[in-house]
Amino acid sequence: MIMDFSLSMSEILDSLLNSVLVTDTDLNLHYINHAAEEMIGHSFSHMQGRSIRSILSSPQFEKHIEQAFSSHQRQVARGGKIIVRGTHEINIDCTVTPLFQHDIMTGMLFELNQVDRQIRIARETQLINTQAANQSLLRGIAHEIKNPLGGLRGAAQLLELQYDDANIKEHTNVIITEADRLSKLVDSMLVSHQSIEKTHLNIHEVFEHVRQLTLAKLSDSIQLKRDYDPSIPEITGNFDQLVQTALNLLNNAITSIETSSNTDNKQGEIVLKTRVLRNFTIHQKNHPLALCAQIIDNGSGIPETLQDKIFYPMVTGHADGTGLGLSIAQTLINQHNGLIEFESNLERTEFSIIIPI
Repeated sequence: MIMDFSLSMSEILDSLLNSVLVTDTDLNLHYINHAAEEMIGHSFSHMQGRSIRSILSSPQFEKHIEQAFSSHQRQVARGGKIIVRGTHEINIDCTVTPLFQHDIMTGMLFELNQVDRQIRIARETQLINTQAANQSLLRGIAHEIKNPLGGLRGAAQLLELQYDDANIKEHTNVIITEADRLSKLVDSMLVSHQSIEKTHLNIHEVFEHVRQLTLAKLSDSIQLKRDYDPSIPEITGNFDQLVQTALNLLNNAITSIETSSNTDNKQGEIVLKTRVLRNFTIHQKNHPLALCAQIIDNGSGIPETLQDKIFYPMVTGHADGTGLGLSIAQTLINQHNGLIEFESNLERTEFSIIIPI
């Protein structure tokens, strides 16, 4: 049976996932498909006749346009960055093809495939694989820590019994309390996430608790700001573990700023930020809603040589660091079915705690 199968060219192009843009030789837009409208955030009627350079820009993008003009050949770029409407940066695969009619160039065809999602999923897969290796190592470290902690606590109790002195008891109480806290944290590293005691909690309670713990020791050269989304619903989690994670990330941010301020005397700034992510993939599972709790600083950033292995145990960029903090933090958030991601350059570092809602 022969069916009538007739689709217009625009209907076919609108069905593509890739963004397609067509310009004349002056690079003014004559057509874009639906995918391009979604990527740019404007309809074709708002952009018709505008120069593509006013909408999409980057040195690499400009280079490929010039090469297509001069060579009259298709130019292909993989994984380049491009700025959309001067507001945000995305990663794309880009193909620029000169268009000809009767051997005369009449325009340019741009095919753009946004690859941010693929890059993020690949990065997440690497984090998951790293975490699996870290977990067995951390369990071994945790077992080794438990024994001296028990001895430390026992010695403090013996001192408390032998000396009836208020000052000594004050110090031994601190030792016992801190030993118990660390023992509790170590225990949480040794059990599976199904065994963790979780309750409904507000992430802002966690951030405010960590903020209060930090303010007393924060120097005047660092501002601690809040940018909260009050509409975020409660999550299911362990308060102590989330506090430990946020405190670790906040202390890292402070250290990064203090290291940076030694060289450029700039005003330090840390922002505690919360937002909701929609249709977000975590551990290869899509979640309608996810919490994104960020700690953002303007410190010295993470060296590029460390960025691929920053969550490995014993890896640190700080002279007095142990290299365990981020690895433990990733483990704790993994027990909440979430993960920690980061973006870092010389001017800004963002650590994001992402947990399904």
